[in-house]
Amino acid sequence: MKFKIDKKYFCWGITAFLVIAACILFYYILFHRSSFSSGIRTVIGIAMPIIDGFVLAYLMTPVLNKIEKKAIVPLYRKMKLPANAKSERRIRVISILVTVILILIVMYEFFGLIIPEVVRSIQSIIFQFPIYINNLNHWALGLMKNNPDLEQTVNDLLVQYSPKLLDYFNTNILPNINSLVKTLSLSVLSILKALWNFIIGFIISIYVLGSKEKFAGQAKKIVYALFDRKAGNEVISNFRFIHDTFIGFIGGKIVDSIIIGIICFICTSIIGTPYAILVSVIIGVTNVIPFFGPWIGGVPSALLVLMVDPLQALYFIILILVIQQFDGNILGPKILGDSTGLSGFWVIFSITIFGGLFGVPGMVVGVPIFAVFYAGVKSVINNMLRRKELPTDLQPYMTVGQINEQKTFTKYVPAKKKKRKEENCSEISNTTGKES
Repeated sequence: MKFKIDKKYFCWGITAFLVIAACILFYYILFHRSSFSSGIRTVIGIAMPIIDGFVLAYLMTPVLNKIEKKAIVPLYRKMKLPANAKSERRIRVISILVTVILILIVMYEFFGLIIPEVVRSIQSIIFQFPIYINNLNHWALGLMKNNPDLEQTVNDLLVQYSPKLLDYFNTNILPNINSLVKTLSLSVLSILKALWNFIIGFIISIYVLGSKEKFAGQAKKIVYALFDRKAGNEVISNFRFIHDTFIGFIGGKIVDSIIIGIICFICTSIIGTPYAILVSVIIGVTNVIPFFGPWIGGVPSALLVLMVDPLQALYFIILILVIQQFDGNILGPKILGDSTGLSGFWVIFSITIFGGLFGVPGMVVGVPIFAVFYAGVKSVINNMLRRKELPTDLQPYMTVGQINEQKTFTKYVPAKKKKRKEENCSEISNTTGKES
């Protein structure tokens, strides 16, 4: 007798199994968070070279596409070489080779120009640090000497908080010197490990670039296998939107930060700011973080300049304020446009949340991730409104009081104004009655 499986009961069984498995997973995550987080970190640590490879390949793809379409393919057409699978493989190999060489040359020139200057600046800071502290001390003493009230306030604060600071140093800093040294050693090892993962990831990215159409085709094949045609088209369209949002924002922000770093270097060189290259690199790198980036880089840079020359520190702070306004109002919108579609509040919200969860990387990618989430929620809400035959524009809802059965909007009137209006109407009617 042939055994037959009832498809309906089989689907019910699979559904029940998945629900039970999801409940067990939820319970484990809820009550064993530390073990679960440790397991996730271990898996991510093992897979980090592969993750780095896919991220690098994703970032290099626009450069590869430009080189392939604008240079290598037209060159092959001019040479009148046959268009077949072998030629396509050759075009891809040459394009990848040119892309890698170009990126390595740019990185070598950039770091070859920047790193020696940064190292010299750091060495100078270390050697001359006592002199800077002495200069800062003389400046502070002169400032307090010319302002007796300020001197008295500072003395009162020192008398009040010096014992607390000394106690904190003795009870928290000194006993933890060994752990601090251990943490620094582990940080150096982590940096070396990250560098090794980056090198392996760079090699992996070359293989990913060579087969990127194949990977994309396999992903689409899985999507159409899991979903029907309409849903599959929707999923692929959403992934294209995610790609455009990410690559537009990240690429634009990198270009914007490079320009801001160059502008900062030119301006600081003109006004004679100490360590112009070092502070410009700090400003340019931290500018990748939206909104908070200029302040994250500006505060330590201003403190560094303050130790050398307090007046130059004031000029530098004014310069950073001007550059930040220029970037936020002119340069940023020109380069990024409306790539995220988020208002200022949602930008701050996404940076705060993702920065708290994932640190500095979360602050960098938080805006495009939240922009995708925001666009998804907006699309769902608009579809629900269309089904109810209601407008999707925001403007009518800003002053709506209620929507009538005819689907017309009536404006909201506050209770006090409504009562005053009724009283005015009543007074008018009474006056009219007396006159009649």
